[in-house]
Amino acid sequence: MSNFDLESWLRTRRAEIDALLAARIAVVPTDADPGRLVEAMRYSLLAPGKRLRPLLVLAAAEALGREPDEPLRLAAAAVEMVHCYSLIHDDLPAMDDDDLRRGQPTSHKVFGEAIAILAGDALLTLAFEWLAEAGAGALAATGDPLVAQRHLRAVAALAKGAGMSGMVRGQARDLGEPQPESLQAVEGLAAEKTGALFRAALEVGAVLAGAGPAQEEALVRFGKHYGVAFQHVDDLADEDHVTTQTEARQRLHVLTQTALDALSLFDRHAEPLRALARRLVDG
Repeated sequence: MSNFDLESWLRTRRAEIDALLAARIAVVPTDADPGRLVEAMRYSLLAPGKRLRPLLVLAAAEALGREPDEPLRLAAAAVEMVHCYSLIHDDLPAMDDDDLRRGQPTSHKVFGEAIAILAGDALLTLAFEWLAEAGAGALAATGDPLVAQRHLRAVAALAKGAGMSGMVRGQARDLGEPQPESLQAVEGLAAEKTGALFRAALEVGAVLAGAGPAQEEALVRFGKHYGVAFQHVDDLADEDHVTTQTEARQRLHVLTQTALDALSLFDRHAEPLRALARRLVDG
């Protein structure tokens, strides 16, 4: 077993992401914040959270030996903003109609539905602005045109994971279809609604760190299986999909091991990913 200190790594990396988010979406005077838009963005984005998706971006890059720098942290923060936008919209009365998120009233309960929608829209679009900025900054620092190509690929990966073939498709399926009754159907929904953004996070980190084809494929495979396993853990904790819980517990172990197997190409630098996967099973 590895002696890697996951808790220390999590504290350090979360603090880096939180500091970046708080500094770059700063408090603005009320008269410069129509409708309290920025306040609403900060309210949801800076609420206590696991920051798991940006952590996966950083961990994927670290698996390839790249230490986080400002462009990489910007890209990771972009993934977190996409996740946060999805939570704001998911909580709306037209969707899941939730009153609480991360231990506090949901955005639309505090700011009203219209501003909540706009705050989500603003976070989503700002995410891609930051990804573009990260690419421009990295290109200016290196002068390497391959860097710009990598950031374009990262933009595409995040858009695909978040959009009509990924997270948004999963949300539409969740709203428009009966609740899944088989484990296969549960995992199909999880792969889109949850897993697609996890997969995108690993792909963003891999691409920006200059992964070769085999390395990128392995990290994306990790993200795919990790995302579904994560949703099983979440469903079991919430006692969702009661009829498939026994199967889900068994599948959790299989998916986690498959995710770990995908990391066989990597050395000790992939320990953050390995530790995050093991935590799914170990609780």
